[in-house]
Amino acid sequence: MSGQEILAALASGPADFARFGLDPTTVAGWEDGARTDNRAGTYEWWYLDAHLDDGATLVVIFMNKDLAIPNRPLSPILRLNLDLPDGRSYQKVVPFPAKEWSAAGDRADVRLGANRFAGDLHEYRIQATAGEVSVDVTLTGQIRPWRPATGYMLFGPDRDREFAWLPSVPLGTVSGSYTVEGVTRPVTGVGYHDHNWGNVGLMKIIHDWYWARGRAGPYSVIASFITAEKKFGYQTIPVFMLARESQIAADDASRVRFELDGIYTDEVTGKPVASVTRYVYEHDDKIVVSFTRQRDLTRARMADALTRPKRLAAKLARFDGAYLRFAGPMTITVFNAGARTEQYTQDAIWELMYFGHARHPTAA
Repeated sequence: MSGQEILAALASGPADFARFGLDPTTVAGWEDGARTDNRAGTYEWWYLDAHLDDGATLVVIFMNKDLAIPNRPLSPILRLNLDLPDGRSYQKVVPFPAKEWSAAGDRADVRLGANRFAGDLHEYRIQATAGEVSVDVTLTGQIRPWRPATGYMLFGPDRDREFAWLPSVPLGTVSGSYTVEGVTRPVTGVGYHDHNWGNVGLMKIIHDWYWARGRAGPYSVIASFITAEKKFGYQTIPVFMLARESQIAADDASRVRFELDGIYTDEVTGKPVASVTRYVYEHDDKIVVSFTRQRDLTRARMADALTRPKRLAAKLARFDGAYLRFAGPMTITVFNAGARTEQYTQDAIWELMYFGHARHPTAA
């Protein structure tokens, strides 16, 4: 990007850590507490996903407002997605009155009516009910809390537009149960928790992102490739974390090359999608992490989940967001001195989120 003004970047310098009051080496408990005051224009959510040993996949999100209309005041939402091994799929979006939302500032303790998302950077309890589906699970971290540099991505010449991301539990064990239509099933599995917030609507700063996580052999991966909106030159922000066992082995995203293969147009959302995404990390060794789409878990135009008044507001704002979620094999290949020394494959989950209208610039 030599000679080009940087309009979208990860905040990673000493002055950035000082600006946000962060320790470069340690994540503090308050970082997973409320980071916004819920005012119009800001947004915040706490996220869990889990791949369960019975073959089910689970996503729970506590949101202080819908991303399609962040300029509204506090208007909380519970999202609960449960895909069962027998093919049943439940995609729940439940709005709540503002008075039923609370979020502590010194730790993760979010309450939405009778639902709760609480923890201490190591162990979390998530309890959520949406119609005929409820979950009660505990997530226990196996890898320490991590953030990419400060976790803040800054946009614009004044670096004043913010989107932040904290992977509080990059990988953890899950235990508990889910209940569907009155039938409760005890479960175990692996899971992940992160926390996101910002001070400007995502559709104003981000065109799209690919985001993925997975585990294969002794390795765990979190990877993302974020493309800024057109007015920020479609500049890109890669994020990458590779852990071996419980230790983080690589997280310098400047060494990552992102590749797309097998691009097609999704019929539901009308968006271009890659069948294969690949993160190539080159340092002393070369590590290639590839995700191959095998099945679709979610294909949705984001505005379709809104109530009629909110759909109208989203249309007036020209919001054309889409969310796609996939499952399939993740393969991690390690090369040393040009020779392949390790390779592992395991099922994984990843997503593609669109906020912009135009074709993904890397897919053109």
